[in-house]
Amino acid sequence: MATTLPADHAERLARARLSLEGLSFGDAFCSQFFVGRTYDQHFAARSAPPGPWMYTDDTVMALSIYEGLARHGAIDQYELAREFGRRYVADIYRGYGPAAHGILRDIHLGTPWRNVSNAVFHGTGSMGNGGAMRVAPIGGYFADDLDRVVKEADASAEVTHAHPEGRAGAVAVAVAAAWAFQLRGRTVVKGDLLRPVIEHTPKGKTRDGLQAALTLDTGAEIDEAVALLGNGSKVTAPDTVPLAVWLAERHIDHFRAALWSVIEAGGDVDTVGAMVGGVVALHAPRTIPQTWFALREPLALDADIA
Repeated sequence: MATTLPADHAERLARARLSLEGLSFGDAFCSQFFVGRTYDQHFAARSAPPGPWMYTDDTVMALSIYEGLARHGAIDQYELAREFGRRYVADIYRGYGPAAHGILRDIHLGTPWRNVSNAVFHGTGSMGNGGAMRVAPIGGYFADDLDRVVKEADASAEVTHAHPEGRAGAVAVAVAAAWAFQLRGRTVVKGDLLRPVIEHTPKGKTRDGLQAALTLDTGAEIDEAVALLGNGSKVTAPDTVPLAVWLAERHIDHFRAALWSVIEAGGDVDTVGAMVGGVVALHAPRTIPQTWFALREPLALDADIA
C-alpha cells in the first residue's frame, strides 16, 4: 500500500492510541473476573484485583490494527492478515477461539486470507465477535468521518470474519467509538450513541439487537438487558455488540462504572469489556484510573510506533 499520511495523522493516531488503551484495560481488567475467587473478593467491593492484568487476543489483535493505522493511515488487509498471523504464532495462548486458531494458523502458513476467511463455517464465514472486539481504534482514528469509519472497520473485520454479521459488529463498535468522541462535552441521553450506530450498521441481526437496545427503559436493570440482548455467551456479533453499545452509552461518562457493569452482565466479559473500554475511553479518558497503568501488562507495540 502506497502511504500518504494525512496532515493531522499525529492527532488521529493519538485518538486511536487512547481507544487502544481503553480497549486493553477493558479486556485485561474484565478478564480477571473469569476466576471465581477474584470475583468473590473484588466485585462486591468494587476493588481492583492485584496485577499483573494480562490481556487476551482482543488486545493482541487490536495492536495490529493500531500499528497498521500508524504506518498507513488506513487498513491494508494483506498486511493486517500477516500481522495477525505473526502475533498469533508468537503466543497462541491468548484466549483465541477454536475458529480463530484455524484461521490465523492457516494465514500464517501462507493460505490467502480471503480464502481462509470465506471458507470457515461451511463457507459462510465467521459471524463471531472477534472483528468487533479489536476495532475501536479505527473509530478513534477516523472520528471525524463516519463513512470512512464504516469502510475501514468493515475491511478490518473481513480479514477473519467474512460473514455479514461479523462485519456489521465491527462497523457498529467502530462507529460507537467515533461518535463517543464527537459527543465529548455534551450531556448524553438515551439514544445519543445508539441511534447513529444503528443508522450506520448494515441490516441484519446485529442491527436488530441495537434497535432492541433502544427500547430498554433508561433505568433498566442489567439482567433485563442481558435477557434481551445477550452478553457474548454465544460468541457472536449479534449476541455481543448490542449489549456493549448499550453499556457504553449508559456509562459513557465513567470508565470504571462501565467496566463494572460489563462484569455484572457476565458472559464474554473480556470481549464486551474491550468493546466498551475502547468506546468510553474516547469520551471520558480522565476517568481511567492512572493506577491501572501499573497493573496492566504493557502494550507490546513496535518500538518505532509506541
